[in-house]
Amino acid sequence: MSNVYVFGSNLAGRHGKGSALHAKLYFGAIPGQGIGRQGNSYAIPTKDFLLKPLPLNLIQQHIIDFCAYANCHFEESFHVVEIGCGLAGYTPEQIAPMFKCAPENVNLPQSFIKILNNE
Repeated sequence: MSNVYVFGSNLAGRHGKGSALHAKLYFGAIPGQGIGRQGNSYAIPTKDFLLKPLPLNLIQQHIIDFCAYANCHFEESFHVVEIGCGLAGYTPEQIAPMFKCAPENVNLPQSFIKILNNE
């Protein structure tokens, strides 16, 4: 089973800071690609092309797309960081509920799990 690092990105694919930089340096994230699978990573956009935070409804759609992808790749293990909670400026309380769709092969950060378990 391969491990896939799931990180918050921007639509321009500028992986220069935070978890996106980590994904580029260690998991094969591709500069210029802001969405989807790349190497052993998966980008979920939380910012637009101008590096402004995306609205929550758009982030949610990208998370739904990711959950569908993970569900179709059950042989892999996906490790999600606190996407949207760093440079994009959202809180775990705003983002965690969007991962209700996550299949069993998706590992969420403890902060998200705690929120989901208390709902």
